[in-house]
Amino acid sequence: MPSPAANDLDFPWRLCHDLAVHARRICPPNPAVGAVLVDGQGEILGTGHTQRRGGPHAEVMALRDAAAKGHDVRGATLYVTLEPCAHHGRTPPCCDAVIAAGISRVVASLEDPNPLVAGQGFERLRAAGVAVEVGPGAAASRALNIGFFSRMVRRLPWVRMKVAASLDGKTALPDGTSQWITGEAARADGHAWRAQACAVLTGVGTVLEDDPRLDVRLVERPRQPQLVVVDSRLDTPVDARLFEPDRPVLIYAAVRDEARQRALETRGATLVFLPGPGDKVDLAAMLRDLAQREVNELHVEAGHKLNGSLIRAGLVDEFLIYLAPRLLGPGLDMANLPVLQALDGSLDLAFHSVDRVGDDLRLILRPPGRDRF
Repeated sequence: MPSPAANDLDFPWRLCHDLAVHARRICPPNPAVGAVLVDGQGEILGTGHTQRRGGPHAEVMALRDAAAKGHDVRGATLYVTLEPCAHHGRTPPCCDAVIAAGISRVVASLEDPNPLVAGQGFERLRAAGVAVEVGPGAAASRALNIGFFSRMVRRLPWVRMKVAASLDGKTALPDGTSQWITGEAARADGHAWRAQACAVLTGVGTVLEDDPRLDVRLVERPRQPQLVVVDSRLDTPVDARLFEPDRPVLIYAAVRDEARQRALETRGATLVFLPGPGDKVDLAAMLRDLAQREVNELHVEAGHKLNGSLIRAGLVDEFLIYLAPRLLGPGLDMANLPVLQALDGSLDLAFHSVDRVGDDLRLILRPPGRDRF
C-alpha cells in the first residue's frame, strides 16, 4: 500500500470509504464500515472492513492485517467510518480491542446510532486515554449506511423501489411482456442493488405472472438477500421458482389457510400474518416487522398494484428508476395510482442522482427531506 502524500489529507477517508463500499454486499445487517491504521509518518499499517454477519468488524480486521504484516500499532491512529462498538453482540466490543492494541488516536466519521452504542464507544476510548475526533467523512458514511440508520432511528427499513420502464413510463406491454425493456448493463446494475439489500420484496401477482427467481445472478454475490412476498391469500405456488435459490423466504399474508400454510412451510417459507383492511396485508406493520428482523434496506421489485399500494401509503423512501430510450405506447404503468383532481396532489420527488448505465438512464429520486432522521 503506497503512503499518502503529505498534503493528501483525504487519503485515509477515501480508502476507508472504498473499504466500506466493498463490505456492502457482505455484511448486512451490520453497517458497512471501513478502517485504516496509520502510523505517525503517514504509513498505512493495516486495513479492514466489516465481515459477514457474526464475523469480525472493520477495526479488528485492520488490527489483524497490521499484525499479519508485522507492524507495531502502538501509538498509531485508527481512521474508521463509524464509532467502534462498545457492547457484546455477535462479537466482542471493538473499542476494547482498540484500547488493548495501544492505539493512541481514533478519528471516526459518525457516532453509531445503535442505542446499544450511541457514544459509549467514544466514552470508553476517552476514558482509556485514547484521543477521539468525530466528523470527517460523515456524509459519505451515513449515505452508505442509510438503511442501518433508518432501522436504528426510525425502526423501519429504508424502502427502495426499483422500476425498469420505457421513456413514456411503461413497465410492460398490455399483455405483461417486459423482457427486456432496459439493456444488459442496466439489468446487471439492478442486480448490484439487489445484492446490497437485506431483502428483496415482491408481490404474489408478480410471482404468478412471471414466476421469477428474484435472486442475485449477474454480479458477485457473497450472500443472497432474503426474499419477501406480499401474498394476502397464500396463493404462492409451492413449485414457484423463487424457492430455488438458497435463501430465506418470508411470506406476509392476511387470510389463513392451514393447508396452504403447511405446504409453503414445507418448502421452507416462514409465514407471518398481518391482516389489514379488506383482507390485505398491513404494509406499514410489515415494515415494522421487517425492521425487527434486522432488515436495513428493502429492495422492492413488484408490479404496478403493490407499487401503487406502497406509494399511496407513503412507505417508499427512494425510487431507483431505469429509463430505456424507447416508447411503448399503451401498456402497464409503474404504479397503480389514483386519478388526481389537482396538480398539488402529486407526489413530488427530488433527484438524488442521474447517471447513464449502458444505453439507459438510472434515476434515483427521494421525497424531499426523506433522509432527515
